[in-house]
Amino acid sequence: MHRTLAGRIRGLVSLFWREVAKFGTVGGIAFVIDNGLYWWLINGPMSDSEVKARLVSASVATLFSWLANRYWTFRDRRQPNPLRELVMFVVINVIGMLISAGCVWIAKYPLGIDGRTELLAAGIFGTVLATVVRFFAYRFIVFNQELDAEPEFAHDHEIFEHSSSGVEGQERPSAGTSRRPEPGGGQNGTPER
Repeated sequence: MHRTLAGRIRGLVSLFWREVAKFGTVGGIAFVIDNGLYWWLINGPMSDSEVKARLVSASVATLFSWLANRYWTFRDRRQPNPLRELVMFVVINVIGMLISAGCVWIAKYPLGIDGRTELLAAGIFGTVLATVVRFFAYRFIVFNQELDAEPEFAHDHEIFEHSSSGVEGQERPSAGTSRRPEPGGGQNGTPER
């Protein structure tokens, strides 16, 4: 029996909320690490280098985030090629760090803000914006290998393809499955009974 579009969307929402909860926990801890370290750096060893301090604190928080997301949030979605996954993770996090540091840069230079509290607020805004970008990038680009294994997500691509193809109810094969039945068997090569 084919799932309805509404049922698929409900399944996706449920799946996303579970991942968002885990990602949010990791993000909350990373947020404290990032901003706590940033506050210490701009009031101590990097007091004249607020933008560099944000890059350092974001790097430390990113390392924590990678470990926690790889081994907890998206542990079942790790790619078979860890080097490729690491490279994509680093690229996405460099983009996230640039977003975060860019918000501090905009506040300090074009806007002329010098107050520590205001610069911290700019960094927090940048961190929140970068976090949203990271979640979707992690979910769909970095940790995406097992998407079709979960029933709620197995036909997610059809949600958007139905409207363009105009064909309702046709099931597309999941990633990694053959479009043709295996010889001498039923679906996915299992013997028919």
